[in-house]
Amino acid sequence: MKTIKAEQFTAVITHHGEGPVWLPGRGLAVLDMLAGDIVLVAADGAVESRTHVDTVLAAVRARAGGGYVAGVERGFALLDAEFAVVETVTCWDDPSIRMNEGSCDPQGRFWCGSMAYDLTPGAGALWCLDSDRGAREMVSGIGCSNGLAWTKDGSRAYYVDSLTGRIDLLEVTEDGGAATLAPFADLAGAGFPDGIAVDTDGGVWVALFGAGEVLHIDREGHRDMSVALPVGQPTACAFGGPDHGLLYITTSRYGLDDPEPAAGAVFIAEPRIGGFPQFDHAC
Repeated sequence: MKTIKAEQFTAVITHHGEGPVWLPGRGLAVLDMLAGDIVLVAADGAVESRTHVDTVLAAVRARAGGGYVAGVERGFALLDAEFAVVETVTCWDDPSIRMNEGSCDPQGRFWCGSMAYDLTPGAGALWCLDSDRGAREMVSGIGCSNGLAWTKDGSRAYYVDSLTGRIDLLEVTEDGGAATLAPFADLAGAGFPDGIAVDTDGGVWVALFGAGEVLHIDREGHRDMSVALPVGQPTACAFGGPDHGLLYITTSRYGLDDPEPAAGAVFIAEPRIGGFPQFDHAC
């Protein structure tokens, strides 16, 4: 297996970094998830801005009509161009449950999954926000909803419920009315699978929280590359840069009694296979 070395790109800018995304016209954004902040990062790694959005900020994507859509603690939010909340869609009122990660599909729907703060198995669900701003629970019984991403051609979606220790394929009916999960890659013993990114070949990169590694699995399910990190808790990854050829990796200081000096920084790697722009929400 080929190992790629990651370089530190930013200073420590988050406590629990998550949800990196390359936003059109804005560049790299990362989330300080449990602080509810979105952090814009300049091309030299400096922080351009930090904006508080909600108690939890789980995922952010651009909207086709302008502004952004986000997963927040108990549902969804529409944001304006400066990340101010203009509308919310509440999905539940149970304070023990929060949103965790999400992404848009090729049809312009925004998906985000939930989890219990205490990781109670089966307490979460996978939700979908349609273009008409209606929210639907698509898959129930989720433990810790994490990475979700579609291939460039839209033919396949990878999904991580971290408590299963694997990557699944998310299968959605043609009318978008129902969704099911099918196993794709068993990662038992490799680390706690977290956020993911998909490359132009249809392979998936998965951050292994606790293992200090981002692992690449090709479309056929073979492990062939990894990114080594000098910190133990990578959380998520995303392609970005002018040609989407760079892999940005967020990391966390969460739960560490003696945090590693660079935990909470963003790291960068340049694999031989690049990525592509993320899909926008249709509203």
